[in-house]
Amino acid sequence: MANYYRRKKGDAVFLNAKPLNSANAQAYLYGVRKYSIGLAERLDADYEAPPLDRKKSSDSTASNNPEFTPSVFYRNIAPVNWFLRIIGVLPIVRRGPARAKFEMNSASFIYSVVFFVLLACYVGYVANNRIHIVRSLSGPFEEAVIAYLFLVNILPIMIIPILWYEARKIAKLFNDWDDFEVLYYQISGHSLPLKLRQKAVYIATVLPILSVLSVVITHITMSDLNINQVVPYCILDNLTAMLGAWWFIICEAMSITAHLLAERFQKALKHIGPAAMVADYRVLWLRLSKLTRDTGNALCYTFVFMSLYLFFIITLSIYGLMSQLSEGFGIKDIGLTITALWNIGLLFYICDEAHYASVNVRTNFQKKLLMVELNWMNSDAQTEINMFLRATEMNPSTINCGGFFDVNRTLFKGLLTTMVTYLVVLLQFQISIPTDKGDSEGANNITVVDFVMDSLDNDMSLMGASTPSTTTVGTTLPAPIMKQKGRRG
Repeated sequence: MANYYRRKKGDAVFLNAKPLNSANAQAYLYGVRKYSIGLAERLDADYEAPPLDRKKSSDSTASNNPEFTPSVFYRNIAPVNWFLRIIGVLPIVRRGPARAKFEMNSASFIYSVVFFVLLACYVGYVANNRIHIVRSLSGPFEEAVIAYLFLVNILPIMIIPILWYEARKIAKLFNDWDDFEVLYYQISGHSLPLKLRQKAVYIATVLPILSVLSVVITHITMSDLNINQVVPYCILDNLTAMLGAWWFIICEAMSITAHLLAERFQKALKHIGPAAMVADYRVLWLRLSKLTRDTGNALCYTFVFMSLYLFFIITLSIYGLMSQLSEGFGIKDIGLTITALWNIGLLFYICDEAHYASVNVRTNFQKKLLMVELNWMNSDAQTEINMFLRATEMNPSTINCGGFFDVNRTLFKGLLTTMVTYLVVLLQFQISIPTDKGDSEGANNITVVDFVMDSLDNDMSLMGASTPSTTTVGTTLPAPIMKQKGRRG
């Protein structure tokens, strides 16, 4: 430790500051802090500090530190990104690290517009057929709900223009991740070791196949299978599923980064504890906390729409399933069960991964700070530790969708609670619908329109007969009573 030394920084690193030399990957090597984990481990192995000469310093640093790997985060989520771009989502142009942007005159955006127009025409044709089916329904109320379910399934087409509106914020989020990786390397001495690419490849391969299978099985069991009408449903179902997978990968990357940052900070304190080092790790944590908040803000309207859509789909599918269980488990219930379980799982993973990322960024990091022994540190280092704790308390690390709501497990519980309330109301409404069972061959349920018209006629007749009924009761009531007494006598 006697040979330890650290280059003095010129200026303090602020939260919105850009890392130096962000355009040249080789220039990153000169900015590595001398208290990084890799150098600290070599100091314990009698590592000799590099000379003060700038040229020799850069050569020795380059030979003793791992090479910087840029765009680690973007490479890990690239498989899901490419799938979304194929179906016309995320028209973001990226020409290098920290150079992602949204351009309306780019080939990617033109392809997205053309794909959206063609898909909208296709979906309009399918929706027109479904509307005709809904108008011609004459069955019970639950069959009308199931028919409306196919109309609701085409609503995710609105996500594409919403993502066009949020594309600039998403591009800025990608650039901020590139800057964070540079700062992480400068402080820790290692590139960000995210190992999520293989998982992203599996998700981008398996999830579309499962999505198509679920759509095909649903159409086989709940309606007549028509390949021409199944195709847009497969595209839109893949859109919602892959957006959920994209959210899952981003939140998983934040969770892993927060865990690695806490572990390296705790490991660095075992080797040496200067106050400046604690301040640098505090700045690094503040950047990660900002990334957590920016994730919710960048995808604000997209996931607000997705949450409402999933809530609506789950409510309708569960109601259709429960309303037909009295007649036994039929073939239509298979499609309803798959739809309900698929969307409940998607909503759960969206809420659970966001909750897990928020806990790792803030709560788990606070636990690491509280376990630090301050007895052997000087007063400056103790002050920085206390400021670090104060920063974790004052800076929220929750994923909030633009102020609408926090994405966590509480959101999932709240949506399920509201869903149960609506299901009870719908089931009570179904029970109150009368059925005509006078036919000996079989009872025919009245339609929803007939039920509403009959109820209106009954209400009008009751309102018209309410006044004379009160007068006749007052005049004719004693007569039957006297007759009953005469008969008894």
